[in-house]
Amino acid sequence: MESEISLAPEILSSVEHALAEDIRTGDVTTNSIIPAQATLAGQIISKQSGIVAGLFIAQAAFQMLDKRVNLTSHVNDGERIEADRVLAEVKGIARAILSAERTALNFLGRTSGIATLTRQFVEEVRGTKTKILDTRKTAPNLRACDRLAVRLGGGENHRMGLYEMILIKDNHIDFAGSITEAVSRARKHRIGLEIEVEARSLKDVEECLDLGVTWIMLDNMSHEETRQAVMLNNGRAKLEASGNVTLANVRQIADTGVDYISVGALTHSVRNFDVSLIVSKVS
Repeated sequence: MESEISLAPEILSSVEHALAEDIRTGDVTTNSIIPAQATLAGQIISKQSGIVAGLFIAQAAFQMLDKRVNLTSHVNDGERIEADRVLAEVKGIARAILSAERTALNFLGRTSGIATLTRQFVEEVRGTKTKILDTRKTAPNLRACDRLAVRLGGGENHRMGLYEMILIKDNHIDFAGSITEAVSRARKHRIGLEIEVEARSLKDVEECLDLGVTWIMLDNMSHEETRQAVMLNNGRAKLEASGNVTLANVRQIADTGVDYISVGALTHSVRNFDVSLIVSKVS
């Protein structure tokens, strides 16, 4: 499998730590039963339909234990696949493959689950101007993996972390005393960073617009309030709807005309995609 996708250092670090967590001083079962130079061939199989994502991460897991392990993909990351599809073939040193198997499949299952759910949301809003965003509600130390999966599912990434942009939320506003004061403090502290403000009412939206805020989050607003916010905004700022978004209501939200809908469920409530490794040959 050629490295068509360059994995971020954060992803490689996550894989390295996951392998260390699982193996620690050694895979006592595999090392006691499998000869050191034994080889095997196997197939990674999908056991459900959906969007595959994370084959390059799985490859990295195997090759961190032995660079001679070869993973040949039969599908592309981001591709829709059906159940019982052969996703890839794995060949190489048996100990490395068996010891890395669970880590590789854990990453592949999680990222494919995120990509599959993301694609469902993206398809629900197809034909509108609205784009689906992820949030920071990711698994600890897996954010880079989760964000990659969202992109492969057709969604877009919001800020990577607290350092990347200023997002003034309700607690910040309450502490400062007003949106105006919070924005003033933020602008003085970090000139040049984009500022997004969470609005809890149409009055908040008006205040943000008066301040020249360019990105406004509409927090848990009703569909009617969201529609009024879009009319009030009239294209001046980017509008992001957020809060209690589901597959059942995401289209209705998109039809209001917002630019973005952020969906925490993409990463905090993902259902693992079912994949397995079937050994076909040992030597």
